[in-house]
Amino acid sequence: MESAARPPAADHAAPLDQALYEVRKKIYPRAVHGWFAAWRWLFVLGTQAVFYGGPWLQWNGRQAVLFDLAGRKFYIFGLVFWPQDIVYLTVLLIISAFSLFLFTAVAGRLWCGYACPQTVYTEIFMWIERKVEGERLARMKLDAQPLSARKVTLKFIKHGLWIALALWTGFTFVGFFTPIHTLGSELLQLHAGPWESFWMLFYGFATYGNAGWMREQVCKYMCPYARFQSVMFDQDTLVITYDRERGEPRGARARSADHKSKGLGDCVDCNICVQVCPTGIDIRNGLQYECIGCAACIDGCDQVMDKMGYPKGLIRYSTENALKQRLPAQGIFKRIFRPRVLLYTAILWAIIIAAMITLYQRVPLKVDVIRDRGNVMHDGDAAEVQNVYRLQIMNTQEVAREMRISVSGLDGIEIEGATRPVQVGPASSLMVPVRVEAPRASGRKGANRIFFTVEATDPSHPDVAPLKVVEKATFLIQ
Repeated sequence: MESAARPPAADHAAPLDQALYEVRKKIYPRAVHGWFAAWRWLFVLGTQAVFYGGPWLQWNGRQAVLFDLAGRKFYIFGLVFWPQDIVYLTVLLIISAFSLFLFTAVAGRLWCGYACPQTVYTEIFMWIERKVEGERLARMKLDAQPLSARKVTLKFIKHGLWIALALWTGFTFVGFFTPIHTLGSELLQLHAGPWESFWMLFYGFATYGNAGWMREQVCKYMCPYARFQSVMFDQDTLVITYDRERGEPRGARARSADHKSKGLGDCVDCNICVQVCPTGIDIRNGLQYECIGCAACIDGCDQVMDKMGYPKGLIRYSTENALKQRLPAQGIFKRIFRPRVLLYTAILWAIIIAAMITLYQRVPLKVDVIRDRGNVMHDGDAAEVQNVYRLQIMNTQEVAREMRISVSGLDGIEIEGATRPVQVGPASSLMVPVRVEAPRASGRKGANRIFFTVEATDPSHPDVAPLKVVEKATFLIQ
């Protein structure tokens, strides 16, 4: 009974050579030139000019773009954002999400193919690799060779350049949060703080590992976008497609041969489209989630079509409907403006315009009123009631301002003592305690609504517009 219930383990044992997961096959992408490759490098140069150059820009004697987490202030050129401005971060994330939906609905994974940091840094790291080790065949031969002085030297140079670029990237990243001139000085003096050092090394290590070693593995297994991108596609989404009707049956042939008489399609089965693909897929097998939409296969195939004297576009941006119905370019263009795209566009522009108007009308003076719970109410004489408050006044302008505080809402209510102006420094905040006094008969028992008015009318800055903020508060009468 026991032997019947439990078969021998050997009968169910997996073969010794069967792996539990797919072993990675190293990809050696071939260099490609063309219209889309030029666009990719344009985005590489543009995004990295912003990233590496951003921390070095100056504005009003300070770093133009600085996210001062310790001071809880974000400086973006002439704007200063505080934690109370988190709504703008929310709006930015919403705009980014709708932009992603819109671009994906129109033309697939444009973000992945051209502007994603993983794509950008992988492109840079592969460029360094080609300059040091050579083109695709040279790199394959080098890796296949036994260890030698030349191989060690080339690998050392390549990884040295990768590490240097990765560390500079980490330094630049931290420079957006710690003033980069201060950070550079601290590094030269070996006095960098523990957190700055940690994040420089961490971001540098992530850049080196992701762009130098993992590459397509990040796109295939770590990035969630590849998994849910198909939800945002439809039959009129522009994606990279192989024209099977034109290309099949594929086969090698001489350039001068009449391939039509031999029953062959335009595809010469050269595998250039596979060799240039950074994720190593064959686009001729159809759209796959590993495709990042970089269009390298389009440039590679177009080069072969030029050499063979065939029309370009065997691999091209097209849509499922266009391939089925053989639509011309004009027909594809008309279907771009379909209801889904128009809806995304309308919502996106509505949010952008509303955000711009709100930002333009933003008052650079913020006031938070905090009632002192430890001293909610004080009885002076029998006819007067006092409440204590703390006013946090935030001046988001980069000039010092003189603030006047007043109170209203009840008859005879006033701030006890002198109401002299208070000075608030540039891009700083000040906590001001105030004691408010009102006649007991001026309101009802319990909570009464009052209003604090803070005005910035500094005569020493006549060129700066006056500011006024009114904040509600509660005044308690026993």
